[in-house]
Amino acid sequence: MTETATADEIRPVIVTVDDDPGVSRAVARDLRRRYGERNRIVRAESGEDALEALKQMKLRGDQVAVILADYRMPGMNGIDFLEQAMDVYPYAKRVLLTAYADTDAAINAINVVDLDYYLLKPWDPPEEKLYPAVDDLLKAWRRDDRKPVRETKVVGHRWSAPSSQLRDFLARNQVPYRWYSSDEPEGQRLLEAAGADGRDLPVLITVDGEALIAPSQREVATRVNLATTPERDFYDLVVVGGGPAGLGAAVYGASEGLKTLLVEKFATGGQAGQSSRIENYLGFPDGLSGSQLTDRARRQAVKFGAELLTTSEVTGLELSGPARTVRLSDGSAIDAKAVILATGVSYRQLQTPGCTEMTGAGVFYGAALSEAEACRDQDVYVVGGANSAGQAAVYLSRYAKSVTMLVRAPSLEKSMSYYLIEQIAGIDRITVRVSTEVAEVTGSGHLEQLTLRDVDSGKTETVDAQQLFIFIGAAPGTGWLNGVVARDDHGFVLAGPDLSEDDLADWPLDRPPYHLETSVPGVFATGDVRSESAKRVASAVGEGAMAVMLVHRYLEML
Repeated sequence: MTETATADEIRPVIVTVDDDPGVSRAVARDLRRRYGERNRIVRAESGEDALEALKQMKLRGDQVAVILADYRMPGMNGIDFLEQAMDVYPYAKRVLLTAYADTDAAINAINVVDLDYYLLKPWDPPEEKLYPAVDDLLKAWRRDDRKPVRETKVVGHRWSAPSSQLRDFLARNQVPYRWYSSDEPEGQRLLEAAGADGRDLPVLITVDGEALIAPSQREVATRVNLATTPERDFYDLVVVGGGPAGLGAAVYGASEGLKTLLVEKFATGGQAGQSSRIENYLGFPDGLSGSQLTDRARRQAVKFGAELLTTSEVTGLELSGPARTVRLSDGSAIDAKAVILATGVSYRQLQTPGCTEMTGAGVFYGAALSEAEACRDQDVYVVGGANSAGQAAVYLSRYAKSVTMLVRAPSLEKSMSYYLIEQIAGIDRITVRVSTEVAEVTGSGHLEQLTLRDVDSGKTETVDAQQLFIFIGAAPGTGWLNGVVARDDHGFVLAGPDLSEDDLADWPLDRPPYHLETSVPGVFATGDVRSESAKRVASAVGEGAMAVMLVHRYLEML
């Protein structure tokens, strides 16, 4: 099925951002005067509003040709805005509007955000100072011959768990799509055109018009052009897991000449990829989202030649002489000289009556980003007291009427970063209830109420709730390593100095294991899956890079 786009949607967009309403209107006026017939002019008065507009345009499949941003804006200056805008529209031409006194900042921005041009204020007369520059940028943009992006469509139901899982899968894999509810007219029209009765959801309609009814993740990955099979049978390095540690290892491995394959069963980014805002990551004083960090790292790894497999679950590790064999759930196997385990952890399931039945129907595990829009003007609850729960609460507070954090511990201090505790305290919409747990989850087809229990007194109360987001504990999911690699009592992989003499009883080399090396030579553990790791994004990325250095040392001795 194809849709006819309106003339307004076809016209490439020119975005202008300035916090001064008068200047904002003046720039938009001059742009419309010359480019209004062939381009759509969108103006915003803050970087935050402009980013939101860009994201909406991205979902609609609109083309953005040029972005003009004023340098001096409160909260988010023009350089910071353009850096984040680059993640949404990497091929749009970027212009910084600046006063003469700020030309040094503009020159520096050329390197920071690949700035295409900077304009000095005032730009009068526009015929001499504005239009020639924009003309050249539009010509350069058109020469790239960037055709409109046709979008994937998803038809599903709000309270359908498979629909929720598909939305999360597409969002975390950075696949643009448009959502249609199955109980609304347009969704019903799409179902009819796809020959679906609406009982088996979701329905995915590809950019080529092919309809997939209740598809598997692997089917979806194949149709949206995510790699699902390796290009070769043997690699220098196989990285298992696509979180920050795995992506860091893939970037450094590939950039240093190793034939590198990264295998991920769901989506790159891991738990960090679901973080709405990471504000203590080195080099990003204004913070960045987990999806931004993931997208950049993924593009970087591919740029250096790493292969990334999605929806491929590793089920076994075997030793075949000097080779390390990784077995996948589809029965295939991949051989490598070295393996880096970077599988991270997954959120533990909340063992509460009714919770399993409501998963995907109002109860979600770490899906705050993809479900945030559905929380608008609702009462939302977040279970957990660590950074991931706090980041989700802050993000959801932008949409929800209220956000209540449920924390079993008596305070947040032991489990959450200080900056995040302060941030939460300053948001009126967020309430933190300590020494509180969920005793029961109830609803008819979807979440409607929660029964909360005071941990100290045992008293309970029932509250109305539309959405529940769970961020509790972490399980390493390393059962497939049984009998191969030494692990601690909780399933985390032991490495380097944490290995005991008993763990190394079968160690075949005359040297001790390297710092991140496991009980099997040539197999390394990084990030959250490693026992006693720091459980921080920066340390995971650092360990990924360090593991590659140790892989080189190991390969030299083969």
